[in-house]
Amino acid sequence: MLRSLTLGFVAFLALAAPTVDVRAEQASPIDCRTIAKEAYIYAFAPMENYNTWRKQAVDSSAPEYVGGFNVFRHYSEPFTPDNHDVVTPNNDTPYSWAWLDLRAEPVVVSVPAVPKDRYYVLQLFDVFTFNFAYIGVRSTGFEAGDYMIAGPRWTGETPKRVTKVFRSETDIVGILGRTALNGPEDVPNVKAIQADIKVTPLSAFLGTKAPPAAASIDFPPYEPSKAATHDFIGYLNFLLQFAQPADPSETALLARFATIGIVPGKAFDPTTIDPKLLADIDAGVRDAQAELHEREAQTLTANGLFGTRAFLKNDYMKRAVGAAKGLYGNSLEEAWYGGFIGNGSKPSVMRFAAGELPPAKFFWSATLYTLPDRFLYANELDRYSVGDRTKGLVFDKDGSLTITISHDAPSADKKANWLPAPAGLYSLVVRAYGPSEEMMTSKWKLPPLQTAAP
Repeated sequence: MLRSLTLGFVAFLALAAPTVDVRAEQASPIDCRTIAKEAYIYAFAPMENYNTWRKQAVDSSAPEYVGGFNVFRHYSEPFTPDNHDVVTPNNDTPYSWAWLDLRAEPVVVSVPAVPKDRYYVLQLFDVFTFNFAYIGVRSTGFEAGDYMIAGPRWTGETPKRVTKVFRSETDIVGILGRTALNGPEDVPNVKAIQADIKVTPLSAFLGTKAPPAAASIDFPPYEPSKAATHDFIGYLNFLLQFAQPADPSETALLARFATIGIVPGKAFDPTTIDPKLLADIDAGVRDAQAELHEREAQTLTANGLFGTRAFLKNDYMKRAVGAAKGLYGNSLEEAWYGGFIGNGSKPSVMRFAAGELPPAKFFWSATLYTLPDRFLYANELDRYSVGDRTKGLVFDKDGSLTITISHDAPSADKKANWLPAPAGLYSLVVRAYGPSEEMMTSKWKLPPLQTAAP
């Protein structure tokens, strides 16, 4: 287990690797501010990812801890308002979490065969939060399989017993699994499927001698306040060591970043930097934060914010906005997202006309979150979402479906379709798993929130 909590942040800034002296890099004040802005936007998603990864794979005292690297932790119950592992959690599919360390050798992720009416997916993302691979009913089918996950430096041959190989451009990989749960009585079935989702080092899978263990790493504590200053460079340098060799598309970018001290695996010591240049770096960080907040406010859907590097085309602002709105969103072909901001003190309805329910291959749901924290809202019904699997929904005589969203309970004839909301602002997120082509191309539109009739 690669876990060490002995170093504090000061020690992190002074790792054994040689420090970078920005004064020697000849970055002008104007360039320094501009580059710092660009670099902070680049670093935002990886840092947010690290905040989760450290708690789940490194900090054994954290409630989110999954057991270390190269092991699954399965949750068989749906999320509740007490779960704060991630923001905007999906309440339809209990999660399975794993973090892979691929430095010593690849691992094999094994999955069982599942019934044709059972949805599950394993989403694989790298340090940068790119969704580089999927295992699940949409992408690999309902059959059992053994999938090898290899890091950027692996050069071996594909074993015959392996169903398929997925390559990651980083040595650390996250897996977020989702298995559809059809009500409380379905929990034993979900547990049975999850029990057969496993991760095994390649050598153990093949029954061969294990390679030498990778070097131990001191994972620095993540402090959001420091990550929002020039100290983000220390975090980025730490994370970039797991992404070597760098993607060729970033060669020029990383050379530019090096002029302000961004070098993979190198320590960052602010005391070696001219105070004026340090102030320019901080100014660039503030510029980046302002633009990120503006773009986040302008972005009304998560569709298109998540995917492979090729899909996102190295659009680091888009990647940052995705992380800001909620980490680990699915690629569009796996799940479609839509939604609104509302106020629970003003009752609203969302009405789907007859034949116009979300055209999803697997299922759809509408989940409500508190703002600004984006967690599930505790309410008297213990109802956090409604969708095509919600029992007891009442359709109108014309075949339409009207969902009421409000803080106060509606009249008795509308309570079956009531989604309780806080008295203030909330976020409503509609998800469709296995979206149709018309959803992915925006030909199908989510009906707007409307003021409820008195």
